[in-house]
Amino acid sequence: MASVDLWRPPRICDDYWSEWKHCRSLRNRFHHYYTYGEFPSCKQWKTDYKNCREWEKYKSGETKEALRDSEKKRLEEQKRDPIWEMRKNPPAEWHLPLYDGKEK
Repeated sequence: MASVDLWRPPRICDDYWSEWKHCRSLRNRFHHYYTYGEFPSCKQWKTDYKNCREWEKYKSGETKEALRDSEKKRLEEQKRDPIWEMRKNPPAEWHLPLYDGKEK
């Protein structure tokens, strides 16, 4: 039972609330729609906030696991494949002047 008392949510509850408010802001919704072609889903931030508040009141194991799973999923979503392939060596003609479109 001592380990339950020592566990704390990964973030303070107000952070979940702030993230939810930011997610629902007009600026963020416009940016997300412009970037990804769809509006962001803010449902998980609100759920995490409610779970965090419930954890503070009752310290239930269900809310603890829900918060852990949510944060774990959020971290896994951040791991993306790199866009660019890293070069081992520079291109063969890297030292030549760049073509500026003018004929000499």
